[in-house]
Amino acid sequence: MKAITFLLKTEQPVLATSFQGDPNSDVSYPYIPGSMIRGALISRYLKSPGKQGIDIVADETSRRLFFDGTTRYLNAYINSQEGQRSLPTLLCWRKEKGKELKDIKDKIDVYDLSVSKDNDLQSPKSLSEPFWIEDGKNIRLYSVDRRINIHNLRDRRKGRSASDKLDPQTRLIEERDGEIFRYDAIDTGQTFQGVILYDKVDEKTIQDLLNISDIWLGGSRSAGYGHVKISDVKINDGWSEMKTTPEKRTSDNIIKITLLSDLILRDNCGQYTAIPPTHLLADILGKQSQELETSLNEYKTYMDSVFVGGFNRKWGLPLPQVLAVKAGSVFVYEGIEITSKQICQLETTGIGERTVEGFGRVAVNWSTDNSQFVARKPEPKKYTQRNQPQLIESHNLARKMAERILRKKLEEFLLERVEDFKLNPNRMTNSQLSRLIIVAKQSLDINCRQPLDRLLDNLPSNVRTQKYERTKITGQSLNQKIKDWLESPKTWIDGHLESVAIANEAATLTDELALEYTLRLIMAIAKNATKEKPDD
Repeated sequence: MKAITFLLKTEQPVLATSFQGDPNSDVSYPYIPGSMIRGALISRYLKSPGKQGIDIVADETSRRLFFDGTTRYLNAYINSQEGQRSLPTLLCWRKEKGKELKDIKDKIDVYDLSVSKDNDLQSPKSLSEPFWIEDGKNIRLYSVDRRINIHNLRDRRKGRSASDKLDPQTRLIEERDGEIFRYDAIDTGQTFQGVILYDKVDEKTIQDLLNISDIWLGGSRSAGYGHVKISDVKINDGWSEMKTTPEKRTSDNIIKITLLSDLILRDNCGQYTAIPPTHLLADILGKQSQELETSLNEYKTYMDSVFVGGFNRKWGLPLPQVLAVKAGSVFVYEGIEITSKQICQLETTGIGERTVEGFGRVAVNWSTDNSQFVARKPEPKKYTQRNQPQLIESHNLARKMAERILRKKLEEFLLERVEDFKLNPNRMTNSQLSRLIIVAKQSLDINCRQPLDRLLDNLPSNVRTQKYERTKITGQSLNQKIKDWLESPKTWIDGHLESVAIANEAATLTDELALEYTLRLIMAIAKNATKEKPDD
């Protein structure tokens, strides 16, 4: 297939709205739909010289570029570390429940139930990661980072939200703006790979449309969403979504159809439905639908449905919602032969409706014998060394940023460790614990241990022996534990926290900073103890 590939890097969150979530939220697809890319390029095309005001539906070149299926705009899926366009995870893949990829060194066994159901799984579970790439005989799983923002519906003229108002004449409540709604969008800084399949005659036109790097996609563009940069535009003469050639996938006496995007099709009554694409395959293979229906192995078929729609910017209205077969669905037809030419036709043109927008992409006879493989996370990103700031103001800013990050890490670590340091047994009264908190706060205000030292040194003998020494923290008396922490405030932090560096400006754990968070730890322990101990 002749194709143009390009990268889309999100400079702002992208809202490619799906039909997930509640009525007060918009949840984006985890990819950039081909329909969105097509719509943005149509807008550019109409602004190009000599194209303003033309009827693109009647114009032959415009129809070939955007409407009749000669040019097809595929979904832009997340780009892998190796520069490969990832693909949707198959619905027939299962793993053991509870097995998760938390680190780059982790790996899990994945079983393809469309090949064989003989496995050792006790509690099979689908994969949560939406995308994957081939890694030899194994795979690497990819996820898409999300950003959730909360917004207020506002009055456009006033520029702010307004509460509901009671009409004094009709006594009816007039609904005003002010509702809360949520956007769950694709986060910034991620790279997606898009593909356009085209006819040779339109190559230069499509390249010219992709030459301008800045482009806006999706909804809520005026609210800080949708800015994307186009880069790395390449022409590929023999592009394919599968690595193996069609000739190597014809000898299994089996047809395994894997959907690489959502599939829109109709039943015999003309209604949109989510069913196996048997009648579509029958037309291409030159067979009767009844013959293919009997050869469909429902035991090895895995399918799900999804609602798809879209938005027509010309109309300013959403497209009708239709039911579709979900990407990643797998259909296995046994005892049926297929030629390499038919495989090429299926994988080049796709099947179903709206193939110009990337729907109906299929892979034929991919992985018909590999029933078990290993899945891993992708390698961590490699960042290039950037120029370091030279101005004094830049160094000061970098140092402040590093110090704030270090303090944030200390806050999080303090919350974790305070649960480990509980008073057990606790002989202290709540009034004595409150006194300890007050004195520790005084020490914190001046960042000095003297007020706390004076408290411990001047304790009455009965309070020291019956309260402070009988109250234990990790097997040590409270009195001695506090003194040890004050002598060496870094002991409970060392080995658990690394220094932070921004542009070669490092923030390290100093004695003053360690003392500050040690005093805060003592206050947190005492405060937790007062909550757990009833009043005396």
